[in-house]
Amino acid sequence: MRLDPFADQSLHDVLDAVAAQQPAPGGGSAAAWSGAYGAALVEMAANFTLARPKYAGVHHRMADVRRDAKALRRELLELGQRDAEGGYEPVIVALRLPEKHPQRERKLDEARSDASEVPLAVAEAAARVAELAAETARAGGVHLQGDSITGALIAEAAARSAAGLVEINLAGREDERLERAADASRRAGVAREEALRIREEIVR
Repeated sequence: MRLDPFADQSLHDVLDAVAAQQPAPGGGSAAAWSGAYGAALVEMAANFTLARPKYAGVHHRMADVRRDAKALRRELLELGQRDAEGGYEPVIVALRLPEKHPQRERKLDEARSDASEVPLAVAEAAARVAELAAETARAGGVHLQGDSITGALIAEAAARSAAGLVEINLAGREDERLERAADASRRAGVAREEALRIREEIVR
């Protein structure tokens, strides 16, 4: 099933689609799009930093951050679309098979494995966004620190949420993707802690 790109729809319509009584777009897409919001905040912070001569010492690095955040924003939008187009649908199809169907368990196992791919990619991309957000909070324009910190918190939530979907889909397995998902959550958590320390210094 090919849907019209959600990125081209109004925010109102996207939220209506998420709220509807249908399996997709669901948690995976919502996590991806949240991560994209975090990336956009990083881009904004980098853009403002690059526009100010007083931050000339970090301009080269901020240009790299802006480039990476923009790429991650696009990647996360695409991942959200992929998830909405049926990333979990094969799992639902397999679950609807009769419990004594000879191929039910195999199909369900394969479907859950396949359904883990997009959330894993979301978790890893969002973790990187969180790290970039913490960096702009630390080294970017001081008037954009609040936006950078918000970006880090949003991205960390996206990474942890998507990693949780991987854990659910791969429950009971020995699979290296579980370690990758856990690592993404850990990295995003470290970035969030750094962002919160910066916030504490601001409000102190």
